[in-house]
Amino acid sequence: MTCYRYLVLTLTAMACLPAWSQGLRAPATPATSAPLAPPPVTGVQAGDYIVAVVNAEPITNQQVRVEVERVRRQLAAQRRPLPEAREIAKQVLDQMISERVQLQLAREQGIKVDEPSIDQAEQSVASQNQLSVTQLRQQLQREGIDLQRFRDQLRDQLLLTRLREREVEARVRVSDAEVEQYLTEQQERSADPANQQIQMAHLLVAVPEGAGEQQVAELEAKAQRALQRARAGEDFATLVREFSDAADRANGGQLGLRTADRYPPLFLEATRTLAPGGVVGPVRSGAGFHVIKLLERRVSGLPPATVTQSHARHILLVPSTQLSEAQARDKLNDFRRRIVAGEADFATLARQQSQDGSASQGGDLGWATPGMFVPEFERVMDQLAPGEISQPLISRFGVHLIQLLERRNAPLSARDQRALVRNMLREKKYEEAYGNWVRDTRARAYVELREAPQ
Repeated sequence: MTCYRYLVLTLTAMACLPAWSQGLRAPATPATSAPLAPPPVTGVQAGDYIVAVVNAEPITNQQVRVEVERVRRQLAAQRRPLPEAREIAKQVLDQMISERVQLQLAREQGIKVDEPSIDQAEQSVASQNQLSVTQLRQQLQREGIDLQRFRDQLRDQLLLTRLREREVEARVRVSDAEVEQYLTEQQERSADPANQQIQMAHLLVAVPEGAGEQQVAELEAKAQRALQRARAGEDFATLVREFSDAADRANGGQLGLRTADRYPPLFLEATRTLAPGGVVGPVRSGAGFHVIKLLERRVSGLPPATVTQSHARHILLVPSTQLSEAQARDKLNDFRRRIVAGEADFATLARQQSQDGSASQGGDLGWATPGMFVPEFERVMDQLAPGEISQPLISRFGVHLIQLLERRNAPLSARDQRALVRNMLREKKYEEAYGNWVRDTRARAYVELREAPQ
C-alpha cells in the first residue's frame, strides 16, 4: 500500500489528463502580486503563522509542513533522492498557491462536485490500489489521515479537473491538416537511417572456413529448414536455440533496438521491404547463413508500426447486496486454486460463473490493443506471462480473475496511427495552453508571500 498522497495522485491520473494538466507541477513563472489588496484573512490557529495569502484565503506554515512531509514520504517510498527541505517547501507552496487560485475560480463559476461523485472517486482510488473502500479507509486511519480530509482532497481534485476541462481542454483542437503535415515531415526525416530505430532477431548457421561445396549446400539447406518453420508460425526464439551457432542464441537472437546505421548493411538491405513480424533468408555473410526476423521498425517522432496485443480471458463477479466485494474475492481465490490444481477448467468456470458478456465464450476477451481495457485491469494483465492466472483484482466493473493466453506483435492501422499522432499533438498544444492559463489565473489573483515571524 502506498502513501496517502499517492492515492490522491492515482485519482488524478484517472481523470485522463496529462500530469501537467492536473496541477501536479508548478508553473514556470508565477505572478506573486496584484494591484488590489484583499480583505483581512481569518482562520489561523494559535501558534501557527501565515506564509501566503491567496486573495482572502491564507496558507499557513503548518499546511505547508504537512504537505512537505507527504512529498518526502512519497519520494522515500519510491527510493528517489530527497531534495533539500527548503527546495521542497518552495515547490509545495508554489503548487498550493496555484491550486488555491484555481479552486477559487471554480467556485466563482459555480462548478460543484456532489457526494456520489466523491464516492465514485474514492472507489476508483481503492480499486487502483487493489483494495476495497473499507480497506482503504482502514489504511488511511493507520496512517493517521482523517477520512473527511481525504474526501475533501478528492473533491478538490475533481473541481480542478472540471475547471480545466471547461477552461483549457475545450479550447484545444488539432485539425486533419496538422496531422497530415506532421506525418509528412516525419516521413521525410525517416529517409535518414539515424532517425530510424530497428529491432531484429536472427539465427546463424555458421559456415567453417575452407568448407567444401557440399558442406556449404548442407548448411544452407539447414538454414532453409529453419526459415520454413519460422514462416509456418513456429516461435522464432525456440528455433534460434535449436539452429543458431551465434553467441546471442540464449536471448532468442535479438540484436536490440538500435538506429538503422548501427546494423550491418546486409541486414538492412535484406529487410528493407519487410513488414514487422516478417522473416527473410537465408542471407549469406562471411560468418554463414542468417535467417532474420524483423521485430520492430520505428521512426523517431512517429507512432510504432506495430503494437503488442494481448489475448486474455477473465471471470467477472459483480458485488451486490447478496455478494460483498470480500466474498467475491474469496470466491475467485477458490476458483484460482482449483484451476491451478487441475481440479477445474477456466473456461468452464467462466461460462458458469462470470457475470460478463464474454461468459458464453468461456470468458474469452479476444485480442486487445493497449488502452482497450480500464487501466487497473490492463496493468495486471500486462504483468502476466502466457498461461499465468492473476490474483483477484478490483476494477470499476467488479472483481476479476484474469488468465493471459498469448501475446503477439500486430501491425497498427493507418487510422490508428493518425489517432495516436492527433493525441500527441493535442497533448503538446494542451501543455502550452495550460501553462498560459495557469499564468493568467495567477496574474489576476492577489498573492502575497509573507516571511516567518521573528
